[in-house]
Amino acid sequence: MTSPPLLRRPSPWIALACGAVIVTIALGLRQGFGLFMRPVELDLGVGRESFGLAMAVQNLIFGLAQPFVGALADRYGPGRVAAGGGLLYAFGLALAAFVSSAFGLTVTLGFLLGLAMTGVTFVVVLGAVVPLMPAGRRGAAAGIVTAGGSVGQFLLVPMTQIAVDGLGWRGALLVGAGLAALMVPLALGIARKAAPAAARTAATADAIPLGAALRQAAGHRGYWLLNAGFFVCGFHIAFVATHLPAVLSDAGLDPGIGARALALIGLFNILGSYAFGVAADRLRKKYVLSWIYFARAVVMTLFIVLPFTPLTATLFACAIGFLWLSTVPLTSGLVGQIFGVRYLSTLFGIVFMSHQVGAFFGAWGAGFIFTQTGSYDAAWALSIGIAVLAGLLNLPIRDVPLAQRARPV
Repeated sequence: MTSPPLLRRPSPWIALACGAVIVTIALGLRQGFGLFMRPVELDLGVGRESFGLAMAVQNLIFGLAQPFVGALADRYGPGRVAAGGGLLYAFGLALAAFVSSAFGLTVTLGFLLGLAMTGVTFVVVLGAVVPLMPAGRRGAAAGIVTAGGSVGQFLLVPMTQIAVDGLGWRGALLVGAGLAALMVPLALGIARKAAPAAARTAATADAIPLGAALRQAAGHRGYWLLNAGFFVCGFHIAFVATHLPAVLSDAGLDPGIGARALALIGLFNILGSYAFGVAADRLRKKYVLSWIYFARAVVMTLFIVLPFTPLTATLFACAIGFLWLSTVPLTSGLVGQIFGVRYLSTLFGIVFMSHQVGAFFGAWGAGFIFTQTGSYDAAWALSIGIAVLAGLLNLPIRDVPLAQRARPV
């Protein structure tokens, strides 16, 4: 019996396009959730801390559930998991449009959306797309998928604001639910590409049970160093995204400058994600990753020693945006390079969980520091210090594929 045409001649480029659009929708909608805070506060009479709790729950579930959802993608196929994530995303947004309490926000925008995003963002989509690409183009492909998140931020956040202004927050959530539902048919583009997974597994040297792969990773020092570095990345992103507008406002700058800075971060991350994805194919990944963390330390240092002006805020946003999610294609690439791509969703999912834990501390910890000291100075110093630490931690990673080693690590 011959295979169906779609399975006999899989197209990695269709999978890449569908995967990038899925991430664009998922992260683009997510980046606009903050626009609902004030309308929800006025309509439901719930405090901002209640809305913030829903977002905190979302981030926590997003991180904690990711390794398990990644394992489901490795076992049953990323297309099925992405379709389920898209359905849950649409359902959560639609249900949120009818809530009337803080608890309802926590259940819908918090728990349901956090769980949904585990199936439609980097871990599952990269696990679907990267193994299909030629070895010399996997980094670039990962960079394109990663850039999709910033394309969504750049395009969908303004559209969300228009929807809130024209339809109210409930109507805007329903529009978002309709857009999220598009991820379900898009999942077909990565589903049929995951179908030959058993054949790929049999043909590769990393064809081992999942339990053995997890034991290999747990005993590999480099895997833990990658987890530590990605924790730092999450801390940086959450700290800057959450507190940069307040930093600039405290310095007496117009609030619009903070909004513009966040938009520029998204725009320049499109360039950075692709550029460093290409670099991952041409240069030694661990050295590029170290350079990114060292560069972040330099950029942050220059930002806080120079006067806060519209020009320095703009230059900082462009520079940090270029380095923003550039760690994703390199970190996922190192996981695939060392351990193989068979269980990439599971193993990278664990590393991504570390990223989200770091994000929790970046958003909450910086606020705690400000409350205790009345300044963000200590938070910036901490961010610079751990950036240097992350750069150093990536240097000793032994990045030789396990399949090529003559002895265990």
